[in-house]
Amino acid sequence: MHLNFAVFFALVAFCTSHIYFQEDFVDSNWESRWVVSDWKKDKGEAGDWGLSAGKYFTDESKERGLKTLQDARFYDISAAHEDFSNRGKTLVIQLSVKHEQNIDCGGGYVKLVPADALTDQKQFQGGESETKYNVMFGPDICGYSKKVHFILSKKGTNHLINQEVPAESDEFTHVYTAVLSPDNSFKVYVDGEEKKSGSIPDFWNILPPKKINDPAQSKPTDWVDEKYIDDPNDVKPEGYDDIAAEVVDPDAKKPEDWDDDLDGEWEAPKIANPEYKGPWSPKKIENPAYKGPWVHPQVDNPEYKDDPELYAFDSFKYVGIDVWQVKSGTIFSHFLLTDDFETAKAQIDVIKTIRDGEKKKKEEETAAAAAAAKTAEEEGDDDEDEDKEDL
Repeated sequence: MHLNFAVFFALVAFCTSHIYFQEDFVDSNWESRWVVSDWKKDKGEAGDWGLSAGKYFTDESKERGLKTLQDARFYDISAAHEDFSNRGKTLVIQLSVKHEQNIDCGGGYVKLVPADALTDQKQFQGGESETKYNVMFGPDICGYSKKVHFILSKKGTNHLINQEVPAESDEFTHVYTAVLSPDNSFKVYVDGEEKKSGSIPDFWNILPPKKINDPAQSKPTDWVDEKYIDDPNDVKPEGYDDIAAEVVDPDAKKPEDWDDDLDGEWEAPKIANPEYKGPWSPKKIENPAYKGPWVHPQVDNPEYKDDPELYAFDSFKYVGIDVWQVKSGTIFSHFLLTDDFETAKAQIDVIKTIRDGEKKKKEEETAAAAAAAKTAEEEGDDDEDEDKEDL
C-alpha cells in the first residue's frame, strides 16, 4: 500500500512539472530558434556565432552548443519561449558553459527577459541602453576574478548577490544551476554541488535595512573613545634633541689620489648615527577615562517593508546571451528553464558524463603526443648512433 502511494505521488510530481524552455542543439537548425542581435554590427564589434562540440567530445551531435568565434567582440543573441510567471512556483535556471579557449576575460551568463522588454529580438543589447531583464545568471571570468554572477532586477535596479560564488574556468563543460523558490529562498549549484543558498533578502540588498541608526541620538561630546593616551609622567631626557641624526663616518679616509686644489677640500661622508632614536614622543598608557567604542542605538526603519515575493516575476519570455569576450571560444549549451529541480538534476548527470568524456579524450591526446615525442626521440638517437658507426 505504501509503495502504491509512493508511485502515485511520483507520478503526480512528474505530471505537474513543467519545462518552459530547453535547448541542447541536437539538431543543426539553431538559427530558426535563436536570433542574433544587430547591436554593435554597424561598428564591426559584434562577434560571429557557430555550432560546435569543441575539441574534446565523445558524441559530436549530442554535445554541440553555441560557440563564440572572434576575439574582442560583443556577443548578443536570444531565443523566445512561452511567456510565463514563476509567481507561486519554483524556477530552475540552468546552462552549461565550456571555456575551451582557457578564457582570460569574458562573460558566460544568460539573461532572462520579460515580454514587454523586447519587441524585436534583433534589438537585444547590453551597454548603457541594455535590454531590461529579470535575472542574470552564469559565470564571469576576468583575470583572478572567477565568479558566478547572479543578479535580480527589481523596480528598475539590478541587484547583484552580495556574496561571491566561485566559477570554473578550465577548458571542460561545467553546468550552472540557480533555483528561486516561493519561500523567498535561493540556491546556486555548480556541477550539481551546492555553492550558496539562503534567504533572498539576506543575499541581495534589495530591501531597505530593517534597522537604522536612531536619528535622535548622537555620540555624547564627553564620550572618551581613546584607549591609549600619552603618559603625563614621561619626560623627555635631557639633551635628547642634541643627538644628531647623522655623524661623520669615523672609518672614512681621504683617498690617496684626492687633490685639494682640483677636487676641493675633502670632507668625510656621514653615516646614520646609531645613537639617534628619532623624534621623541612620550610612551603610551591605558586611558583611565576610556569608555570603549560608542555604539549608535538602532531603531526600526520606517521605510522598511517586507516583500515575500522577491523571487517572483510576472513575465519571462526570452533567454538571451549578452557578453563581451577578449578571447573567443566559449560554448553555451544545455539551456533549461523548469519548475522541477529533478528535471535539472537529470541533465546535470548527463553533463557530468560529457565532462568525464572530455577529460578522457584530453588524457588520451596527451598520452599519444607524449608517446609520439618519445618515439621521435628514440628514432633520432638511433639515427645518431648509425651516423657514428658510419664514421
